[in-house]
Amino acid sequence: MHQSATDPRPRVLHLTQPVDGGVPRVVTDLTRAQVAAGLHVTVACPRGPLTADLRALGADVRQWEATRSPGPALVREVRRLARVIEEVRPHLVHAHSAKAGLAGRLAVRGRIPTVFQPHAWSFEAVGGVTAALALGWERAGSRWSARTVCVSEAERRTGLRAGIAGRWSVIPNGIDTERFRPAAADTVRAQLLPEVEPAAPLVVCVGRLCRQKGQDVLLRAWDAVLRQVPDARLVLVGDGPERDRLRERAPRSVLFTGAVADAVPWYRAADLVVLPSRWEGMALAPLEAMACGRPVVVTDVDGARESLPPALAPHCLAPPENPTALAGTIAALLLDPSLRESLGHRGRRHVLSTHDVRRTSEAVAGLYRDLLDAELAARVAPTEHREPIHS
Repeated sequence: MHQSATDPRPRVLHLTQPVDGGVPRVVTDLTRAQVAAGLHVTVACPRGPLTADLRALGADVRQWEATRSPGPALVREVRRLARVIEEVRPHLVHAHSAKAGLAGRLAVRGRIPTVFQPHAWSFEAVGGVTAALALGWERAGSRWSARTVCVSEAERRTGLRAGIAGRWSVIPNGIDTERFRPAAADTVRAQLLPEVEPAAPLVVCVGRLCRQKGQDVLLRAWDAVLRQVPDARLVLVGDGPERDRLRERAPRSVLFTGAVADAVPWYRAADLVVLPSRWEGMALAPLEAMACGRPVVVTDVDGARESLPPALAPHCLAPPENPTALAGTIAALLLDPSLRESLGHRGRRHVLSTHDVRRTSEAVAGLYRDLLDAELAARVAPTEHREPIHS
């Protein structure tokens, strides 16, 4: 179906692969704000639950079957995307994460203003030859990005150090502070975990079960936590490729929820939320937990560090891939309820002031206006420089 030529609304095309985890939540929040602002929003993504959510918001959703990582199907995926772009005829393309950024920029090649948002750099996720190839592509593909949007200043610095050129904007992630808000833990915990002693300290980790998020490091730390807090319980919320391996090494005090439609009750049930990532752009889980008034522990990696207010860092940061230090940080907070309460209050104030999704959406809208205005100016510039007509 072709977009009507009489529709005056600016047309934005979002491209996303993956369709689980934090990236599609960012796409969903942007779609909600942009539809409400009067834009014509199309999202191209693989089939899944995300498509129904986006259609319910009023977006035009186009099926784009694509694998999560580059592979032999890439040429077909780029061709499919080129057909979508031809049908939609967007004024601006916004590609989210490495795979959509690769396919999208190959399909567009700078003919339409293209925003690329890495949501953590692909070359940090891999090693060896694969990392070199990913970095080589990011350096080459940057010439087709009208703007590269990073979710943290640290993510931008990583790109610059890696030799990626172009124009940059830093727009921190935001979350819906009305949806993620405090509530009493007791009632929620009784509903979610009726078999667990209500007074047992509860640690919750929300995230895709994958190497990036570091749940394996948390499990290696957990025995040391139990030596100091014997009745503590740990809940891993989410699913992913590491699920079976993590289950094999988990003691009985660790519970797995699998994929959940809504993580809010788990944040509210927690005494402490932990995200032991190996790398991040800026994860949503710590922001969501703080918005719910819960203290967090994150690893001292770029995007995670930047999500905390400076006053919380001494209590809430642990070095990455260090189970001993992580266990000490977790146990210290579990043993100090008054400090946890104070950190929870301060964390929520920080999210309200810095990471409200409305602030993020407004910043993205301003970026779009700048790019579309520049594109329009470039088109009319030749007529402005004609020789004057003399009478």
